[in-house]
Amino acid sequence: MNGFKQELQQRKELIDQHLLKYLAPEDTHPAVIHHAMHYAVFNGGKRLRPMLVLEGAALAGKKTEIAMPTACGMELIHCYSLVHDDLPAMDDDDFRRGKPTCHKVFGEANAILTGDALLTAAFELIASNAKAPGVRPEQVIRVIGEIAAAAGSRGMIGGQVMDLDAENKTIDLSTLQTLHSLKTGALFTAALRAGAILGDMNEEKLEALTSYARHFGLAFQITDDLLDIKGDQEVLGKPVGSDARNNKNTYPGLLGLEQAELMARQSIEQCIASLERFGPEADFLRRLACFTLERES
Repeated sequence: MNGFKQELQQRKELIDQHLLKYLAPEDTHPAVIHHAMHYAVFNGGKRLRPMLVLEGAALAGKKTEIAMPTACGMELIHCYSLVHDDLPAMDDDDFRRGKPTCHKVFGEANAILTGDALLTAAFELIASNAKAPGVRPEQVIRVIGEIAAAAGSRGMIGGQVMDLDAENKTIDLSTLQTLHSLKTGALFTAALRAGAILGDMNEEKLEALTSYARHFGLAFQITDDLLDIKGDQEVLGKPVGSDARNNKNTYPGLLGLEQAELMARQSIEQCIASLERFGPEADFLRRLACFTLERES
C-alpha cells in the first residue's frame, strides 16, 4: 500500500494547490477571519471528499479539472463542520490533527464565524463550476441541491444532532447506522455523486457509485471508532479514548472489537461488489476501499 499512499499524497497536493488558489489570501481584510479560514483548511486532512468528486468525474469519462471547484467546495464544507464540531458546546476538543483547534487559537466567536465563512465560500465555489467547459447549468443546480441536502438537517447536521442527543444513552445498531449514514456517509455519497453528475454519468452507473459511497462511509466510520481505541495518538494527532470519555456510541462499544472489525470488512466487500459494472478505470476506488481498513489516521 506504500505506492497507494504516495498516490493519495500526490492527489492531496494537487487539491491543496487549488484550495490555496480559491481561498482569499490570509491578509485579506478582515485578516483575522481569513487567517482562521486558512488555519482550518490547511491543518492536515486527507482530502478524501474532493478526491471522490474528482474520481466521479473521471469515471464519467471527463477530465477531473472540470469538477475541481466542486471538489474544493466539498472540502470547505468538511472543514467548516470540523471547526463547529470541536466547539465547547459540541465535542469540546482542544486538538485537531495534532494542533490546537480553531476556537483555541482564535476564540469561540471567531471559530463560529470561520465555519460560517467556509460554508458560504463552499457554495460560492461550487456555483462557479457552471463556468467549466462542457458543464451545463442544470448539472450544477442538481449538484448544489444534493450537496446542500447532504450537509443539512437531513444529512450531516441531522447526524450531528442525533450524535449529541445520544450521548450518555445506549442506542441500538440500527440507530447508530442511521446516525453515521447522515453524519459521515452523506457527504461521501454527495461527493462521489457530484463528480459523476458533472461528468454526465448515466443513472445506472450513478446508482452503483451511490452504493459504493454508502458502504465506504460505514467502513470509514467503523475504522475511526476502532482507531479511537487502538490507534497511536502521535499518528492520529489527537488523544485516543475520547469516544469513551465523552460517552459516545460507537461500533466497538456496541458490538465489541471483533464484530466491529468484521462489519468493516463486510462493508468493504460490498464496496468492491458495487463496482462490478466498472472495469479497471475504477481501480482507484477499489484500492481506496481496501486502504480504509488499513489506515492509521
